[in-house]
Amino acid sequence: MVKLSYLFQNAPDIEIKSLMSDSRKKRPDSIFFCVKGMMFDGHRFIDQAIENGAKVIVHSEQIENINPKITYIKVKNVIQAFNSVADAFYDSPSSQLRMFGVTGTNGKSSIASLIRDLLNDYEPCGYIGTIAIEYGNVKLAPLLTTPEVDDLHGILRDMVNADIKACALEVSSIGIEQERVNSIDFDVAIFTNLTHDHLDYHGTMENYFQSKKTFFDRMKINGLIITNVDDPYGIKIVEDAKCKVYTYGIDNEADYQATNLQVMKDRTNFILKCFDKEYKVSTNLVATFNIYNLLAAIAALNTQGIEIEELLPKLVNIKQIDGRMERIDLGQKYNVIVDFAHTPDGISKVCEYAFKITPKGKRIIAVFGSAGKRDTKKRKIFGKIADKYCDMIILTEDDPRDESVHDIANEIASGIENTNYVIIEDRYYAIQQAIELALDNDTILILGKGDEDFMYREFGSEYYQGDDKIAKEIIKLRLMEEENELE
Repeated sequence: MVKLSYLFQNAPDIEIKSLMSDSRKKRPDSIFFCVKGMMFDGHRFIDQAIENGAKVIVHSEQIENINPKITYIKVKNVIQAFNSVADAFYDSPSSQLRMFGVTGTNGKSSIASLIRDLLNDYEPCGYIGTIAIEYGNVKLAPLLTTPEVDDLHGILRDMVNADIKACALEVSSIGIEQERVNSIDFDVAIFTNLTHDHLDYHGTMENYFQSKKTFFDRMKINGLIITNVDDPYGIKIVEDAKCKVYTYGIDNEADYQATNLQVMKDRTNFILKCFDKEYKVSTNLVATFNIYNLLAAIAALNTQGIEIEELLPKLVNIKQIDGRMERIDLGQKYNVIVDFAHTPDGISKVCEYAFKITPKGKRIIAVFGSAGKRDTKKRKIFGKIADKYCDMIILTEDDPRDESVHDIANEIASGIENTNYVIIEDRYYAIQQAIELALDNDTILILGKGDEDFMYREFGSEYYQGDDKIAKEIIKLRLMEEENELE
């Protein structure tokens, strides 16, 4: 609880219990910030906010109907005020944590999770992102990839109160664009890559790039940036940075460079060149793109004082991230990989890995779809990528919202020229079909949902069993059937 006079100069001594920008939430004795979003303007929902407990309204436009019981504060920039007030209200939690911010098209969840898991051996580290909100023994369902300003500061305050010392946060381009992280005190900012995604929101790749670049331009002078030197945008995105920049990569010389990669079905070996030293690395992470993720995490921790020699034993058997290049191995004779890949670059890299590990003459069978009401331009590209690498394609639902699954699948299929494909709208049966078709040493790729336990449909989110759980269930059934046939 904080006095309004502490948050705004010349404001009355009203006790404030919470902050809000979503008028639908019930927040007694709260301040409502009239934030203008992509689709909605908070100024239109003042009455609803008051009904749900707001007693202070922060606005930038003129208000017609003044409620005498409510305090109104007019500002030039509502989102700027929201950031400043949230930081003060929660007593600047990000400045009390070692903050890692990870942004880019792909790899955010993996890098943030790697940092959290590896750093936990040295100091308690939390994680906020697409997978979950985690710290200590607490595991909560995710909000947005990058939560709203009030939610984000509140979560960080809870971490500080739980004696957490660091936090790895996924920073989305939309989160940057909507200024949700402007008042977060980042110590380390990491750039992964920039490829086709979110163009329904940003419009062009240049706009998408500029949104990401803003994050690095704002980094404090005593912070540091870690960037992927192999990505075409990797150097360009930090050219105006005021702080120290470190690089990582595979193809180009970098501060943290992986060379002599040996990519296998269940692990990867490589030489890590770090400044003037070389280290032999063996890890259970698979696929080249995961080595990029690992390099970013190593760089982040090493620049924060953890020696490479200390990290090496921990890399041998890293905790598997659910739904991220998750190998489902129940003893079956074919490979099954579940991955969250939902961008052209993500799908391409998973397919490249499958091509490397699948013996010649064996098949790659892919199960995927494309989200409804999201970036329709990438659908045909998905089809072209799968057509290049796969021997069988099963097109199915993936958060269709109010679009027809069949229509989405046909748009993907417009990019398929040579490979046989089938449309199975129900995702469970699509996965079942792929597993039943698999022969020894074939590789099945189940892409797009990862470990998500929901499906967005016409009337909102509904429960979905999850790709990983469905795959395990069907593999078990097939193994039982095969065992019964042998008896």
